[in-house]
Amino acid sequence: MTVCNTEIYEFARCKRRKVQAQFSGGDITSDGGVMLLKQVDKRLDLTRRVAQKFTDSRDQGKCTHRLLHMLRQRVYALALGYEDLNDHSALRKDKGIQTAVGKDTDLASSATLCRFENASTPRTMWAISSLLVDAFIESFDKAPKELVLDFDCTDDAVHGKQVGAFFHGYYDHYCFLPLYVFCGQKLLVSYLRPGNIDSARQAWAVLSLLVKRFRQVWPQVRIIFRGDSGFCRHRMFTWCERNNVQYIVGLAKNNRLKEQGAALIRRAEKIYKETGLKQRLFDELFYAAETWSRRRRVIFKAEHSSMGSNPRYLVTNMDGAPRQLYDQLYCARGEAENRIKEQLYLFADRTSCMNWLPNQLRLLLSSLAYSLLEAIRSLGLSGTQFAKARCDTLRLRLLKIGAVIIRNSRRVRFLMSSSYPLQNLFLTVAKRLSLA
Repeated sequence: MTVCNTEIYEFARCKRRKVQAQFSGGDITSDGGVMLLKQVDKRLDLTRRVAQKFTDSRDQGKCTHRLLHMLRQRVYALALGYEDLNDHSALRKDKGIQTAVGKDTDLASSATLCRFENASTPRTMWAISSLLVDAFIESFDKAPKELVLDFDCTDDAVHGKQVGAFFHGYYDHYCFLPLYVFCGQKLLVSYLRPGNIDSARQAWAVLSLLVKRFRQVWPQVRIIFRGDSGFCRHRMFTWCERNNVQYIVGLAKNNRLKEQGAALIRRAEKIYKETGLKQRLFDELFYAAETWSRRRRVIFKAEHSSMGSNPRYLVTNMDGAPRQLYDQLYCARGEAENRIKEQLYLFADRTSCMNWLPNQLRLLLSSLAYSLLEAIRSLGLSGTQFAKARCDTLRLRLLKIGAVIIRNSRRVRFLMSSSYPLQNLFLTVAKRLSLA
């Protein structure tokens, strides 16, 4: 439908021609790649299963918009880069997004989507979280030999006096403190928590649930719990030891640890002064804090450079050389931090609702959008130049394509830009994501 807008803006001339702009082009979308989201969503059967977990208390005879359509509208928009509900005042008329959602009429308004978010329940949140884990399990053709579970949390700045918003001394502002769990690039858990909570609070329960679920499906799988020093809690270590779960976790330095590693620290400093080259020396020791019931293996890295001494400690129940465990296993934990950054590209920090549950739902909606884009990356882009691209890069390169939409009673045609530079790649991804 052509939008009537008579306002014309004039830019600088081009070869004596006037250059004018006007929002009257008709049925044109800037999101021609949205059908890739629909394709991968159909492949995973993700939003349909999630929609079934919602309780719809509305009078169905008076409803124009199904829960499934509203869920897809919200998730696809996040993947496309639209974080605000107000964006849907215009997006609801975009025929490209309508087609991906599965409708041929106007989508839900921002007010309707707001009511949809505020109708969420704890049972729905639990069901969506369970489906994320199920989708991860389904991504394997055969039982994996090993799963490394990365636990991490981040600050989510609040937008006002919201439920659960507290000042956090480390981050120096008012925030929430969501907990994330990743296995490689797959997102397993995104759990919103108040800003005054301990980093490891409730992580034990989450780890227990994940381990039990995975061992129901893969009884022989080796599970490794990995985290920074914020998750160094003796009860978690004890539980892991009792349940055959291996762990490698950062350990905050203290005077006792420095005393035990003093000789290695001095040695690293001496060699640095002699050679002028950065030194990294490794050793191990056995240590028990006052709150621990037993001594545990601690890997010690003595590092010295032009910036001075930088000792680091890890506690683990795993076998292996200290350097190998530190460099090849623990340092790979940094990838989880990159995955958290990708959640921010999908607006996981747009938790601006006053009440708690709608904010948890928004976090999960961003997680669903991430799951779709990660599936496009793993299923459609393996072996290509974008096999490791971030979500915002995938959005820019594969989804943000200008297209004219022609819709009649027989078909919908996306006439995408002839000058789009990644046409072959787009078609390759579309074929790979096809259910056939």
